[in-house]
Amino acid sequence: MGGLKADLSGQVAVITGSTSGIGLELARGLAANGAHIMLNGLGDAGEIEQIRAAIETDFGVKAAFHGANMLKPSEIEDLIGETVKTFGRLDILVNNAGIQHVAPVEELAPEKWDAILGINLTSCFHTIRHALPVMKKAGRGRIVNIASAHGLVASPYKSAYVAAKHGVVGLTKTIALEAAEAGVTCNAICPGYVRTPLVESQIADTAKARGISEEEVVRDVMLSAQPTKKFVEYDHLTGLLLYLVSDAGASANGAAFPVEGGWVAA
Repeated sequence: MGGLKADLSGQVAVITGSTSGIGLELARGLAANGAHIMLNGLGDAGEIEQIRAAIETDFGVKAAFHGANMLKPSEIEDLIGETVKTFGRLDILVNNAGIQHVAPVEELAPEKWDAILGINLTSCFHTIRHALPVMKKAGRGRIVNIASAHGLVASPYKSAYVAAKHGVVGLTKTIALEAAEAGVTCNAICPGYVRTPLVESQIADTAKARGISEEEVVRDVMLSAQPTKKFVEYDHLTGLLLYLVSDAGASANGAAFPVEGGWVAA
């Protein structure tokens, strides 16, 4: 966790899409600083149980899992409700669940558009809708939406993803304004490319869409956008998350923070 610290002792965090990749690393980062964790996501039940148990063992916190499908509002409602029932509170909500599909817009299947908008954007509305009353009642809360550099700029062949992530940034700003006087903040983190399982699949899809090799995708498409020419590290995202959910981040509200090596500076 890079030595980063924030006292989250006794706080409770829900992180959607946290059984792998960025979400899992963010969950572990919060747990390392004392937060109890509600995991959510897809995967083999046995592997998820190992992940859950490891968080408890490694960090001495409580961890639970809820398999809510982010396309089903009733299951999202149950995720938030079960968190409060299990832990008695909800302090931190991290909306991280996401999917991607790369294709020219005229070849993008409508069901792909619907799924990408549903999981990347609409699920954030549902989690926030149910978490916000709990946070307002407590007089404090932190909502962090994992958007993307594509919430700030566009790239070809990613119309649904770019639209969804721009929507996440807009939703973030609106919630920040609505909840500010209640002691609840809402911010977005906008990562560049992190070498996650999702990005690995994007490499293959982009290579097919553009008719180039996977090595060329990494060098000439992905990292060409990031002036550092390096993938973003998990610790870079965890560090910002810890700031935003801590007392030090109380005045950060309604912002979209790029963590992408300077991509959006151009």
